[in-house]
This record gives sequence, C-alpha cells and structure tokens, in this order.
Amino acid sequence: MSCSKPSRFDRFSGGSVAGATITVPSPDISNRTKMEASFGSTFPAVPQVAKAETNYKQHRRTPSSSSTLTYSPRDDDDGMEPQVFAEQPSVKLCCQLCCSVFKDPVITTCGHTFCRRCALTSEKCPVDNSKLTVVVNNIAVAEQIGELFIHCKYGCRPAASGKPGAFEVDPLGCPFTIKLSTRKDHEVSCDYRPVRCPNNPNCPPLLTMNLEAHLKECEHIKCPHSKYGCTFIGNQDTYETHLEVCKFEGLKEFLQQTDDRFHEMQVTLAQKDQDISFLRSMLGKLSEKLDQLEKNLELKFDVLDENQSKLSEDLMEFRRDASMLNDELSHINARLNMGILGSYDPQQIFKCKGTFVGHQGPVWCLCVYSTGDLLFSGSSDKSIKVWDTCTTYKCQKTLEGHDGIVLALCIQGNKLYSGSADCTIIVWDIQTLQKVNTIRAHDNPVCTLVSSHNMLFSGSLKAIKVWDIVGTELKLKKELTGLNHWVRALVASQNHLYSGSYQTIKIWDIRSLECVHVLQTSGGSVYSIAVTNHHIVCGTYENLIHVWDIESKEQVRTLTGHVGTVYALAVISTPDQTKVFSASYDRSLRVWSMDNMICTQTLLRHQGSVTALAVSRGRLFSGAVDSTVKVWTC
Repeated sequence: MSCSKPSRFDRFSGGSVAGATITVPSPDISNRTKMEASFGSTFPAVPQVAKAETNYKQHRRTPSSSSTLTYSPRDDDDGMEPQVFAEQPSVKLCCQLCCSVFKDPVITTCGHTFCRRCALTSEKCPVDNSKLTVVVNNIAVAEQIGELFIHCKYGCRPAASGKPGAFEVDPLGCPFTIKLSTRKDHEVSCDYRPVRCPNNPNCPPLLTMNLEAHLKECEHIKCPHSKYGCTFIGNQDTYETHLEVCKFEGLKEFLQQTDDRFHEMQVTLAQKDQDISFLRSMLGKLSEKLDQLEKNLELKFDVLDENQSKLSEDLMEFRRDASMLNDELSHINARLNMGILGSYDPQQIFKCKGTFVGHQGPVWCLCVYSTGDLLFSGSSDKSIKVWDTCTTYKCQKTLEGHDGIVLALCIQGNKLYSGSADCTIIVWDIQTLQKVNTIRAHDNPVCTLVSSHNMLFSGSLKAIKVWDIVGTELKLKKELTGLNHWVRALVASQNHLYSGSYQTIKIWDIRSLECVHVLQTSGGSVYSIAVTNHHIVCGTYENLIHVWDIESKEQVRTLTGHVGTVYALAVISTPDQTKVFSASYDRSLRVWSMDNMICTQTLLRHQGSVTALAVSRGRLFSGAVDSTVKVWTC
C-alpha cells in the first residue's frame, strides 16, 4: 500500500481496481502501518441497482464477488461489530490519530477533526502539536460516514489470514451491502441472521430463512397448552391430531380469559407497586424534611436554652454581687454606728498571692504539714497532690491509691491519713511520700478525718469510728453511735471532739468517748465546724453560720451573708484578734471578725464553689470546684 499523495481521490464505478492508492496524513510510520493493515487494495465490482423507496438503500452483490476491504475494531473499541466496506473510504474520512474511519467525529480547538475517544486520550494534535480539546460534534462528517456502504455482518467471516479483528466477505452469507447508518434496520430482519428453534434449544442452529421449513419438520413441537400442564411433544402431523383430543383445547377460551385476567391483575399489581414506591418516596422525602425541621427546631431550642441558662447565671451572679454589696454597706454602717471604723487596718486585708493548678477535678479537702511547709490537696480525680508552699511553689508529687473521690485529709506526726468515697483510709509516710497501709474503714464514704491524743476519728453515715494509731496500723477502738445523718464535720480541740450532722452538733469527751453535750441548730445539715478560744462556729446547708459561747453553750449570733452552703471554716488567732474564714457554694470566701461578729472582707477569685480551707503561718489556702487551690495572705 502506497502513502504518496494523489491529486484526487479514486472512486469506483464498477469492475475491480488494482493498486488503488490512498494518502493518510499520519504523524508517524506506525500510523501508516495501521492504515495498511486496516484497508485492502482490491475491491469487488458493484453492480448499479435502481434506487428503491425503502427505509434504507441496499445493493445485492453477485455470488462470485468478494472483497478483502475490512475495518478492524481498535483496541479501545471492545465489542464493536465488524465493518467490511463495499468501497474504499475517502482518506478525508479517516482519523489521523488511529488511522481508522471516524467514529463519533468531533472538532477540536485546533480546527481538525478526530474520533472523540482519540481526542480525549491524546494530549496534542499530530498536525500542529497544539493541545486537544473537544469543541463540538462534526455532524457533516458523521453524515458522510453514515452514507458509506458496508457488507451485512451476516455476510462476513474472519479473514483467512487469521489476523485478529480482520474480516472478509463470506460468499455463502448475506449478499447485501447497506449503508452504515441503516445497517441495524437490515440486520434485524436479515434472512441470514442465526436463530434458535423456539421448540427446543437443543436443535441445531438455523438461519432465519430456514426457520419456517424447520418448524414443519421439527420433532419437538409442544402443545400450546403446555404451560397449563399438557406434556405433548411431537411433529407437525401429530400436533394437529393432538389438538383434536387435548383436554385443554376445550378450555382454551376459559384459560385465555384466565390468562387475560391474570395479566390484568399483574398490570394492576405493578401499577400498585409503582404507586407504593411513589408513596414511599414521598414519605421518605417528608421524613427527611421532618427530620430537618426537628433538627432546626432542636437547634433553636438549644440556643434558646443556652441563652436562658446564661441569662439565669448572669442574673444569679448579679444578685450575689448585689447581696454582697448590701452586706458590705450594712457592715460599714454598723461600724460607723458603733464608732469602730478605725478597726480597719490595711495590713489586715487579705489578697490572693497565687494559684496552684494541676488537679483534673474539684478539690474537696486541704491539709497543711507545717514542719515541711507542705500542702496536701484531695480531689475528685482520686489523687492527692503535694505542694511546696515555701520555696518552689510547685507540685512535689501526686499520690495515687484511692479508687474514689478523696474527701478528707488529716496529719498525725509524720503520717498523712486520707479518706475517700471508696470507703477506705490510706496511711501515707510524709517523709517518703509512699503509701504504707490501707484500711477498709466504713461501709459508706469517709467524709471527714481528725486526730487527737494519738487517736484518729473518721466520720461517715450515722457513725464515727475511733482508731488507735499504732505505727502504720489503725486499731479500731470504738464506734460512736446515736448520730442522725451524715457526719461531714469533725473538730478536736483540747479534750473535746465536736461532730456535726443534721441540725445537731455533739460534743464528746475524748478521754471517755462519751457524749457530754448536744447543740441544736437550724439550717439543715452541719457541713463545717470551727472552734476558737471563746466560740463554737458551724456552717450549714442553708447558708447560715451559727455561733455559740464555748463556756455557756448558748447561741450568741447567727452570721448571714453567704447565699450558698457553707462548706468550710478556718480560724486564725493572734493575741489581738481572732478571724474566722468561711467558704461557700456561692464561690466566695468571707472574713469574720469574732470581736464584733461582722464580715470584714469578701474574697472573690474562684470560678467555682469553694469547698475546703486550711491555714498555716498566717496564710489561708482555699480549694474549689474549679480544680484550683488559691493562696491568700495579708
């Protein structure tokens, strides 16, 4: 096959032409090789046939004519039917990339025409090396290709050369050539189209033209009523005889009506299924819209709740601040009326000097080891932290051993005792900061601990246990009973033990371990107790602080000002004055002068309820639900 460029393109008018040449504008030798493999050089004579007024134009070839002009499907055209052209296509109808007749031709940005798939898979134009981008379908070229004549696929066979994808005319096949655009119309009714016997798939393959003759001789004809259960199988002669005696033949009208009715029911059922599917679809969409509306509504409610909660918190904070301001004004007025305004000493104003941060939960108890300037803090994170309050002001160690919230701490000698919600007491060596013993102390959480006279007292639900301290061991000595509620406060002073429960303070003789006096109070459970040289002070659930004379046991004053439970009390005494510190659920600390029973200062620095207090060397330590411990000094 020659690739020299002719001055014009050859056309066929009849007979055979040898040595026909075409020119393919190919960018390389490999494309020309493809073209030579795709198109032959000799073609059959095509007789002139009068045009028929049909849906497609076709020519009948003579039995002796043959052709080797083939179209080989490209590698990316999997499943394409063979195309054997009756005439050699013009080179203008060939793609310069794949060297085959255009398939789905498109015009690209460079102005050239290529197959769509070639344009999409190739990066550059082989003519001007520009980038290929599809612009529009080339309808004119597609119409020209549709006018090309090809042999019916049932008149083609694989080429004798055995080359994959190459075909040639089969002289025993369909003799017609048809336009490429109308091949489907012809091939669907072609007499050479292979078919199967409708009576038995095991019959040999047939051509459409032979089907009618085969059916007359077929030995596998079934009764038309076989679907109702008739088992007859025979030939045409026995078939007609069978119909005369078939028991289903007399019922064919009834059976047909039944089939029709059944078909109608199937159609109705299908329609109902479609209606149900439509309703389900609508229901699904409605459900989605409803879910979206619910989410939007929930979001709005959440925002509303959040705003309402924030407003409520702001209002409560404002009320607390207003109450504290009113109390301060009342105290100032009281001092003015009593002529003791001069008692204010700037040196006695407590200020926050620092904050210990490290716990991962609320701080519930504090204890000071003054010998080594160590502060111990117990928390909901089940740990005890050891803080240096003298030099580094950092956490020295974290003690872990409890399985519950650490609620109480107490020091006796060089031992630290911790009580927890896990109902145990753990003994720690302060020198080594190691656990040395664990005691299962109560059936309920250990709420408070205090030590005196080499004994340890532990408070829980309706019980106080007295333990003898023997080295690292605790020996149960006695259990104090007759208590009406949780014992949340224990204080040992001189020879007496003070315990607080529901609206009651009991005073016990430490030597005899007998109750010697009972103080009745109001305001709910007693949460905290402090004892000064002259007074017994307790904080209650209902925000009140009650004061009794320690000698007469008579109540002398009720201190108001807090707007939350008074969780803790602490005392700092000097030769000149005695101060009581109170910690409350309302996030504040108050400083009370016991000389005139008035609040001299309110400390506001914590972001949560203040739950624990401890004093050492004139310093005040406060622990709170905000997980911090603050240090206050004058």
